[in-house]
Amino acid sequence: MLSAVGEGIFGERTGSGPAEMLLLHGWGRTHRDWAPVLGDPALEDTSSLAIDLPGFGASPAPGEPWGAREYAAAIEGILDEATTPVVLVGHSRGGAIALCLAARRPEAVRGLVLTGAPLLRRAGSASKAPLSYRLIKTAARLKLVPPARLEEARATHGSADYRAATGVMRDILVRVVNESYEPELSAVHHEVRLVWGAEDHDVPVEVAQRAQGHLDRGSLEVVEGAGHLTPRDCPEVLARAIAAVLEAQR
Repeated sequence: MLSAVGEGIFGERTGSGPAEMLLLHGWGRTHRDWAPVLGDPALEDTSSLAIDLPGFGASPAPGEPWGAREYAAAIEGILDEATTPVVLVGHSRGGAIALCLAARRPEAVRGLVLTGAPLLRRAGSASKAPLSYRLIKTAARLKLVPPARLEEARATHGSADYRAATGVMRDILVRVVNESYEPELSAVHHEVRLVWGAEDHDVPVEVAQRAQGHLDRGSLEVVEGAGHLTPRDCPEVLARAIAAVLEAQR
């Protein structure tokens, strides 16, 4: 059952006692994504908190365009309820937020399991946009075209996530897709398990491979047949990874 777990933040708890793990979903998703993972026998009798990030599910949107670092700052108070450090689990954008949260509050974190997370910009991503769109973006930065023209181009060439977003959430999406987290990757010294779908076309495996190179204690498991939605495609692999981090740090 959903309940308030922070100012303007709602989540669902499993197990009894303070949460041993905090789970953060991806863009356009909700805490419900984690149900298959939390239902796996590997996590039996483990307490958890899966939240709806601000702007998704039951949690209202922020009042201004946040990036992953601002999201981490907004939810870090949740860690104060834990009596021992927690495992942070993040999918997609939730993984970027989890990384930023670990960098902010290292003493409150036991380890991380990140999956399909855009931790670094994709190699060659700038060249994927059509030339006409890139020219309009450049002209907008130079104030040679009005904002309405840029918005029109974004609506035409933007992703499905962009077209579905409105208001401040659209501004947030524009911000987060241009972020990269090299400082946080280098600052985090916890065990970090990267679990990736071999068929993830949204955040390809090469992103995870490069991110692993920045990590002090990083490992990568690539799951054949899984795509971007790993909590749905391979929940048992994620559950085993979480259980391993929990056990190693007990």
